[in-house]
Amino acid sequence: MLSLRHSFATTTIGFETAKLLKNRRFCLVECGAKGPRPRYPRVWRTKKKIGTISKSLKLVECIKGLSNVKEEVYGALDSFIAWELEFPLITVKKALKTLENEREWKRIIQVTKWMLSKGQGRTMGSYYTLLNALAEDGRLDEAEDLWQTLFSENLESMPRMFFERMISIYYHREMHEKMFEIFADMEELGIRPTMSIVSMVGDVFKKLDMLDKDEKLKKKYPPPKWEYRYIKGKRVKIRTKYHDQNDIDGEVKNLDVEEGRSDSFEQHENADVVRIDNVDEEDNLYLPEAADSSK
Repeated sequence: MLSLRHSFATTTIGFETAKLLKNRRFCLVECGAKGPRPRYPRVWRTKKKIGTISKSLKLVECIKGLSNVKEEVYGALDSFIAWELEFPLITVKKALKTLENEREWKRIIQVTKWMLSKGQGRTMGSYYTLLNALAEDGRLDEAEDLWQTLFSENLESMPRMFFERMISIYYHREMHEKMFEIFADMEELGIRPTMSIVSMVGDVFKKLDMLDKDEKLKKKYPPPKWEYRYIKGKRVKIRTKYHDQNDIDGEVKNLDVEEGRSDSFEQHENADVVRIDNVDEEDNLYLPEAADSSK
């Protein structure tokens, strides 16, 4: 005969599951022999999360107290990333930005060369940071060697900011021949110079009394009326400062011309008045009333 009654074991299991569901909100689990026990948080789930900003600050603090010996700096950087599963590229980039704001050029050179020796961060931004740091630290020979290698490897895809940086380096050191060479390379490659490059080259032309070339340069590369900037992720069209300055200069020149014309007109009127006053009554050249009376 089949019975429809539940056994005692199944009923006890049902009661225990009901108690478990009831006590889930209190994070308690009832065991059969020892009673309830608390549920502790897992050890490997930490609440404190270390972000890339705090890591970059720790990297900067780790580097600052060291000497300029290459082995010491590289050893400290290797020990900093020893337990990382992947190379912390974002952390190193933020550390370089912090060092750049603090104008620590030697540290920037050391960290960038260490990063490149690891085969990481081989981008044009990293090379530009290294070039800028070498120029600011006074190591012009290394900066020129880096420029030559980059220019030979990326002849047709060289960014314009590298040309602008090298021209500014030669401009402040008054190395005009090398400056003209880079500007000639830009024209051969068809790269349009920025207004800062045009102004620097124009100033050199003025210093060397080459005014005809300065005029040709300004005619060939006139200042743009508009430029595009990204404000909150949107592309916005803005009037350039160069064009506004030209407008102001043009208005000043027009005002000077108008004032000159008005002054000349006043002088002409005064001259006529003086001439009329000095004319005798017998002369009928400038006195219409005398001419009418003669008729």
